[in-house]
Amino acid sequence: MGDYRRIADRIAEDIAGGRLKPGQRLPPQRVFARRRGIAPSTAGRVYGELVRRGLVVGEVGRGTFVRAAPDGPAGRALVEAGETGGTGGTGGPVNLELNYPSAPGQPELLAPVLAPLLRPDVLAEALLPAAATGTAQAREAAAGLLATPGWRPGPERLLFTGNARQAIAAVLASLVRPGGRVGVEQLTYPLVKEIAARLGITLVPLAGDAAGLLPEAVAAAHRTAPLSALYVQPTLHNPTSLTTSGPRLAELARVLHDLDLPVVEDRIWSFLHEPGVPLAAHAPSLTHVVDGLSKRVAPGLTVGFLVVPPHRVGAVAHAVRSGGWGAGRFALEAAVRWAAEGTVARLVAAKRADAGQRQRILAEELAGFAVRSDPHAYFAWWELPAPWRADTFTAAAAAHGIAVTPGPAFAVAPGHTPDAVRLGLASAPEPDLRRALRTLAHVAARRAGDRSGP
Repeated sequence: MGDYRRIADRIAEDIAGGRLKPGQRLPPQRVFARRRGIAPSTAGRVYGELVRRGLVVGEVGRGTFVRAAPDGPAGRALVEAGETGGTGGTGGPVNLELNYPSAPGQPELLAPVLAPLLRPDVLAEALLPAAATGTAQAREAAAGLLATPGWRPGPERLLFTGNARQAIAAVLASLVRPGGRVGVEQLTYPLVKEIAARLGITLVPLAGDAAGLLPEAVAAAHRTAPLSALYVQPTLHNPTSLTTSGPRLAELARVLHDLDLPVVEDRIWSFLHEPGVPLAAHAPSLTHVVDGLSKRVAPGLTVGFLVVPPHRVGAVAHAVRSGGWGAGRFALEAAVRWAAEGTVARLVAAKRADAGQRQRILAEELAGFAVRSDPHAYFAWWELPAPWRADTFTAAAAAHGIAVTPGPAFAVAPGHTPDAVRLGLASAPEPDLRRALRTLAHVAARRAGDRSGP
């Protein structure tokens, strides 16, 4: 293990032991390097490792701050008595970074369908390896789940992975060689940034507006240097919750056809939105649809779905096998049964209602702030009031035992780091969510001179 990791381990021990508190600023990297007698480049790797572990947040030039501990006591109670003029609370840490919805009674809905899989004869079959193409029953079930008015994927175009993230990795690996360029929205799913880094892919940020990604931005980037593919989230974009308009999708599809440019359409949150025609319906020969069960059902027993153009089934299936990204047969069999029995449909209905309720809580507690969201979404994009910056607000939230995702985590272009945070609404129990949002509103409203916590 490299020296920088040993140093990072010691810092991690200080954080775990409480010697470094949530919200506390670490010294600038050059100062840290001088104190430790190490090279500035090594200090940079230490800080990078701490960020990777989720222990600190920040940027070069702005500062690096200790985040709230993921487990156990962290900082103050969410709301101290009398602090907000409200009822106050004594809840523990609340993680608004995690965003895995769970419907009331979800285990009771899922368990009966799993019981037949535990019979020895059925289990023996379910424990066999699964091909990337799954089974005929799985392809039919997935096609039904993904269908919307005006679009139903052909079962022969379906492939399966362990989760949606693996589906993204497999498609990009099949489309883009190391060194290739992939266009993405200016704010994009952070794990796409990680996948691109591991595959040696360069992400190219593309401008958009209130209707969605600008087709002319795609064409301009492609003229500068050819793009190998495009990755987009047209429905409930993470983190802004924007859904691309129908006319914009049609316009984008025309540009993609003109450029003969493949596209990855991430629809992982689309189940929450009113059914609409996806980009895949406008450009079926170019679009690779990514979806999965982690949000619809549960993250612990999930399956990723891929709908690919017919001529690319073999190439993408090869990438799935090569990357070890195939779905587990047991999870695949469970998914087929959950779909056939209507369990997935019931969970979707329950989670749509739950997301709407959480959006109402958000609107009540952050009224008056610049919050962008959608009534159907499980997250929101909070453009912070001046003089707050994303890193200092994230640190101040951590000091109150609340974890939020800073805007720079989604930004693709260095130096273009929005002073905003994403709030994940799905995972915290409703009372904790309300208390956390109320506390964050109080923190945001404080004057600049008192913004770093207690």
